[in-house]
Amino acid sequence: MSTKTQWQAVCKVEDLIADSGIAVWTPAGPVAIFYLPQQIPALFAVGHFDPFSNANVIARGITGDLGGEPVVASPIYKQHFSLRTGVCLEDDSVRIPSYSVLLDGDSVLLEVPVENRSEAVA
Repeated sequence: MSTKTQWQAVCKVEDLIADSGIAVWTPAGPVAIFYLPQQIPALFAVGHFDPFSNANVIARGITGDLGGEPVVASPIYKQHFSLRTGVCLEDDSVRIPSYSVLLDGDSVLLEVPVENRSEAVA
């Protein structure tokens, strides 16, 4: 069974905060959107749930760059997650989901999985 996706508008450009994150709700659950204007690309999206603290806190983490990799440090125990891949830099066996994100006019779009109801009922 393949996972189907769709692009969903999750916020507006004016909702973004430079060098910081915001949390949005999606069919896949809470997602953290980061706007890093000095990076190319400038938008990143990863899961908002921190697997180390078991809390939805990633959007409140501190952004930075470790060895050329854009990262967010969890605000609880400070593990660094790649904003490109979601992999934890301190423990590469742990990762948070990463999502494709883009700007369409003044809307931020996120590619999220959608449930195929006909397959789910079977």
